[in-house]
Amino acid sequence: MHSSGPRVKKDRERFPPNNVLLVLAGAGLLWMGWAGFNGGDPYAANTDSSMAVLNTNICAATSFLVWTWLDVIFFEKPSVIGAVQGMIIGLVCITPAAGLVQGWAAIVMGVMSGSVPWFTMMIVDKRWKLLSAVDDTLGVLHTHAVAGFLGGVLTGLFAEPELFLRCIVPLRMPEEQLLIGDDAVHGEEAYALWGDGEKYDVTRHELYSDDTSHAQKYPSSGATQVV
Repeated sequence: MHSSGPRVKKDRERFPPNNVLLVLAGAGLLWMGWAGFNGGDPYAANTDSSMAVLNTNICAATSFLVWTWLDVIFFEKPSVIGAVQGMIIGLVCITPAAGLVQGWAAIVMGVMSGSVPWFTMMIVDKRWKLLSAVDDTLGVLHTHAVAGFLGGVLTGLFAEPELFLRCIVPLRMPEEQLLIGDDAVHGEEAYALWGDGEKYDVTRHELYSDDTSHAQKYPSSGATQVV
């Protein structure tokens, strides 16, 4: 027998995992891997990568504790699954800001990520008919949508200007770099049409002009012929 649609209300209110120990093992692997994910983003072992790893652990641990405290305060007992949920939300929240904020900001983001998604999942989700009608088994709306939005907004508030490339990122390269092209910016060229790092000169590099007499300067060579 096959059916579609949300589960019955009783099953949605309480559905513990089959093996809590495996949940904890997976959460530990996820936390460790996420620290490497954020720390490896700069592609170098530098200050940014160190800050990213530190902030990732700070925010995840803070969110972990805040979620657990809220469970104790309102439900009078801690929850292993709730603690893991708080940890995951902390990782999601800090990701856009991992290498851009100071440690104190990571703590604030951890407090926010451990409380706001907790409120939306435990209170709003059960009282708003639209959300209660959706069978969000893994709580993806709260752990990723709410936490991701929260992380993006808080990144804009707490990001340190000194950690950006510049306070205002220029949208146009300087004139000298534009004349040279990719080689001036990246140290390589997609298409080597003329000399390495050489400025474009119409009198030297242009094969065509209004004066057809210039065509005589480029005689055919082998199988290649300039028309």
